[in-house]
Amino acid sequence: MSAVLVAAFTGHMEETYQALLDAPKDAVGLVIGLVGGMVLFLGLLNVAREGGLLGWLARRLHPLMRRLFPDVPADHPAMSAMILNMAANILGLGNAATPFGLKAMVELRKLNPRPGVASDSMALFLAINTSSVTLMPPLGTMLIREAAGSADPLAFWIPTVIATTASTIAAVTACLLLRRLWKARGWDDDLEVSELEDAGDPIGAAGDARIPDPPAESPSAGRRLLVWGVALALLVALGLEIDRILADPDASLRSILRGWLLPLLVVFFLLVGLSGRVKVYEAAVAGGREGLDVAVRIVPFLVIILAAVALFRASGALDLLIALLDPITRPLGLPAEALPMALLRPLSGSGAFGVMSEILQAEGPDTFTGLLVSTFQGSTETTFYVLAIYLGAARVRAGRYTLAACLCGDVAGLVAATWACHLFFG
Repeated sequence: MSAVLVAAFTGHMEETYQALLDAPKDAVGLVIGLVGGMVLFLGLLNVAREGGLLGWLARRLHPLMRRLFPDVPADHPAMSAMILNMAANILGLGNAATPFGLKAMVELRKLNPRPGVASDSMALFLAINTSSVTLMPPLGTMLIREAAGSADPLAFWIPTVIATTASTIAAVTACLLLRRLWKARGWDDDLEVSELEDAGDPIGAAGDARIPDPPAESPSAGRRLLVWGVALALLVALGLEIDRILADPDASLRSILRGWLLPLLVVFFLLVGLSGRVKVYEAAVAGGREGLDVAVRIVPFLVIILAAVALFRASGALDLLIALLDPITRPLGLPAEALPMALLRPLSGSGAFGVMSEILQAEGPDTFTGLLVSTFQGSTETTFYVLAIYLGAARVRAGRYTLAACLCGDVAGLVAATWACHLFFG
């Protein structure tokens, strides 16, 4: 509505009309371009998951989790659910992480001495969940960048890892400090709340949160030979490529990252599946169906948000907002064009995805602003959405310091993303 009013007074009504016609078509075309990549890469991720990668990482996280959550018994279902949730987030398996996270909150509720009030363990788990380190490249962002014509769709990967690491450290630190402050001030004494109404089991069949055991049978000699043979051959080829790059004064190691990272990631997923005795084709097809479902689900969100952003831009309202904020944010290294993405990311994942897509189309995927908003998309979670569904699953009304700790992680992620982009892209 405000965009139409601005367009009426600035003489941009014709542009606004055209934007409303074009935005829905652009959104559907964008999703069609995403479908193939989503099917392929979620299929490969499913191969690696069934091959034991998720369980392997979960077992490596167990000692750290014992230190972070001393109030949760090591053999309690809450511990295994939290470990699997974090392992799935680290691997970029967001759809797999959510059921484990809900299960963890339900189990933590059973250990909570004050029903309706978030326990310290709940607060820390949510702080980590909304800022989780992600080691795998965000799939959707990579595909959007490729569709927008990026020469290097994975350029934002390392800055994203840096940003999520900083976000997690900041969220955990803030949570621990706020916990002490909260108890020192005696604010818990003022909390007397009842539980939310029970909406039933939010987990369903996906709530099995047992950490998968290693494969009962080790891979055969032939499989081991194939896995190690392929890995060794790629290592030799990579060494030869690095030697060639170093001998060429016009070449750079960044070209290796651009050309090799994604193919090596695909081979890694396949080798994990082979070593885990997975039926690779069947597992990839099953994961691919999930990718198709994800692509279909985001259509309504993208249509609405892209129409809103296109309307806001065509009317001239966005230019007015940028002109107002740019003198404040640009000296801090943050272009005002990226601010809508930074503000929307904690509120709506689909909305932020749509805003990022529109900014990449308008500014270019390989511009500094395009790289920055790509990094923003993977640097934090949709904090308010996650808190709403997770606290609701645990029937919690009073989150105590949880929101403040999560928002500290969000701010740290945005700051670190901006710094990392300046470091890598200038």
